[in-house]
Amino acid sequence: MQPIDPRTHTLLGSDSNQSRGIAEFAVNFMHGKPGATGGRGEPDASVVERTNLFHIDSVICGVSALALGTNAPTILRQEALRYKTARNVGIGSLGLPFKAVRGGVPVFGSDADVMPEKAIVANSAAVREWDSNGTNFGYNPAHGHIAGEFGHNDFYPVAIAAAQLAGQDGEYAMRGMILLDEIRGRLAEVFSLKTYKIDHVLHGAIGSAATYGAMLGATPEQIEHAIGMVVAHHVPFRAIRHGKQLSDSKGASAAISTEAAILCMTRAMSGFIGPKDILRNPEAVFCLFQKPDTKGHSPFNLVLSRSGDDFAVMGMHFKLGLYEHQSAGAIQATLDLLAHNPGLLSDPKGGRIKGIKIVAYEPAYSIIGDPAKKDPRTRQSADHSMAYIISTLLRKALERKTSDWAELMLGPYDYDQKAIHHPVTRALMQKIQFQHGGTEYDTRYPEGIPTSVVITDDVGQAHDSGLIMFPTGHARNTAANLKKLLNHKFMLLGSLGVADPEALVKRLDRLERKSAKDIAELYNFNIRFSGERFE
Repeated sequence: MQPIDPRTHTLLGSDSNQSRGIAEFAVNFMHGKPGATGGRGEPDASVVERTNLFHIDSVICGVSALALGTNAPTILRQEALRYKTARNVGIGSLGLPFKAVRGGVPVFGSDADVMPEKAIVANSAAVREWDSNGTNFGYNPAHGHIAGEFGHNDFYPVAIAAAQLAGQDGEYAMRGMILLDEIRGRLAEVFSLKTYKIDHVLHGAIGSAATYGAMLGATPEQIEHAIGMVVAHHVPFRAIRHGKQLSDSKGASAAISTEAAILCMTRAMSGFIGPKDILRNPEAVFCLFQKPDTKGHSPFNLVLSRSGDDFAVMGMHFKLGLYEHQSAGAIQATLDLLAHNPGLLSDPKGGRIKGIKIVAYEPAYSIIGDPAKKDPRTRQSADHSMAYIISTLLRKALERKTSDWAELMLGPYDYDQKAIHHPVTRALMQKIQFQHGGTEYDTRYPEGIPTSVVITDDVGQAHDSGLIMFPTGHARNTAANLKKLLNHKFMLLGSLGVADPEALVKRLDRLERKSAKDIAELYNFNIRFSGERFE
């Protein structure tokens, strides 16, 4: 295990009050003295650059989902706009328990301020709707923290809202985003919520409460109370994600938990006293489900980064299109096979392809390999079906006679009802055999996304991809031109939501250099609503 340098990292031991420790870390990260041990957060430029890309990615995803009228983001945005506040009213009119320069914040594509928690739930739901923004797998072998919990970069609206309320600039907003990713990312490394059927968004809710409070001047005690309320009152179970055809609750899970976290923090700042020391509470989820070795301890040590380049966000992965991230290895393997065997694409109906065997690890096998998902009827189920994702990719490759990732990048219309029921896609799905690779594959996750694909052609020859570990978009993939592919994605999705996607990217880019005025108006741009309801 790598030794902890107190100049760059903070260790919160299992024998300590870690909820208070998270709170103190967050306050110091936002307001501490620069250069001091345990002081202000000072991430390297590489950390800022990567967070910038994740933020742009998230907003582009959210705006395109709103423009196409997807259900949950549309409903939550309309709900938020019923909670309008007056601009520049601050603490007096709303009774907000913090010093604010305005009474609310805007939803995407609006200049109307609404209650902060309503803007945050609406914006976070939009960001998450396509299931196409960043992902983490909770893997940090340097510290022996390899719990492997999922998580996504759904929570940036929290930091932007807090910066807008406080009248702060882009550097402040950026530091808040990095802080939130650090807390939720490190929790994902030490505690696997999915093992106990708890939804991974709980880690993000804890990070949201701590970050929002710290950015708005809460005390460590108040933040501890808020974290206590989140964990005691608002634990989401994976029932959200269970079923043959998934519901809006799956996509909006992070948003709804974050809304609760913001309300908990607001109440704590008003004086509401929540449970203390919640991570060591024997009847709260962490100690209840994973018994500590020693009485009075939590089940884990927690290491948080303050400066340098060793931040959780550096190990997070980009999705280069719309697909469940567990399928990224299979996508890479399929494209590699097609690149080396272009003859497989000679029959536009897929006649050259006799069979497709995909081998992967747990939890990919159980999450996106469920036999019921060989007959998806909704977008939310199709994008969690390995058979559908790979068959759609192959169908597009057959149509376009290419294996180029950008050219075949999966977008929203690859999951509409016409695409879901496309006869070539359905025929290809019946040729897919999905197998669990066993120990050989399982032990390589979450370091990578271990997957292999074998395509057997019409004369019985087997074409084997070999084992794929770090597909394009993975934090450890160095072969792909990531920025070029991300820019293609930004234009692909951005063109669905705004008239000039390049201008939107420019508006969002280099966030750390934006003035307070820029941040105040960051999300005030025109969304080109299509008038349709994308199901």
